[in-house]
Amino acid sequence: MVARPPLVVPLLALGGFLLLLALTVAGWAPLDRLDTAVSDAFRAYGDASPRTVDVLRSATDVAATLPFLAAGLAVTLGLAVREGRRAATFCGLVTALIPLLWGLMHRLVHHPRPEDGFVVITSNGFPSGHTSNAAAAALVAVLLLRPRLGGPARVCTVALAVAFAAFIGFTRVALLAHWPTDVLGGWLLALAVVPLAARVLRGSTDTPRVPERHPDRAVR
Repeated sequence: MVARPPLVVPLLALGGFLLLLALTVAGWAPLDRLDTAVSDAFRAYGDASPRTVDVLRSATDVAATLPFLAAGLAVTLGLAVREGRRAATFCGLVTALIPLLWGLMHRLVHHPRPEDGFVVITSNGFPSGHTSNAAAAALVAVLLLRPRLGGPARVCTVALAVAFAAFIGFTRVALLAHWPTDVLGGWLLALAVVPLAARVLRGSTDTPRVPERHPDRAVR
């Protein structure tokens, strides 16, 4: 079973993503100045706290592409065995779509990352792949677990999911792997794609296995 988020959520996220994309491509000066100011502050902090940078380098890799794909495949297979078709299809679809979409954006959108960051990456940076992966994983967890949990457990799950997605986004900015704009784009991309995927699949139903019926044998 997959929870059905209101349609307004992904539509607003998609609108925000497209607006942010347009401003990024246009090189809107206020946005560039904000990106630079935030990154400069984290550069100063990182230069003064190399041990913190080392910890963040290790932590951020939790949301790298390979762990995301491996976890997504494992959960998809588990859902296919234990749950219905809808949940497994939902998880598999998100696992495939998110890296595909942000990877395509990296090829099409020219948006270089901060120079001389604490991690070395040469590709374009909009949107942040790690952030997209983390936010997508968090949303999938919430939408899959919400129908199965009570009130307090739901709140706890949502809080942990938000904290995880926010933390990974923070690490990408703190490590100068991305501008804040890239991280915001990653959050918005996941918030648009994952709920839309859940709603697209709402028409599918889990078909239970029906035992074969044998003709009644005449009792003599």
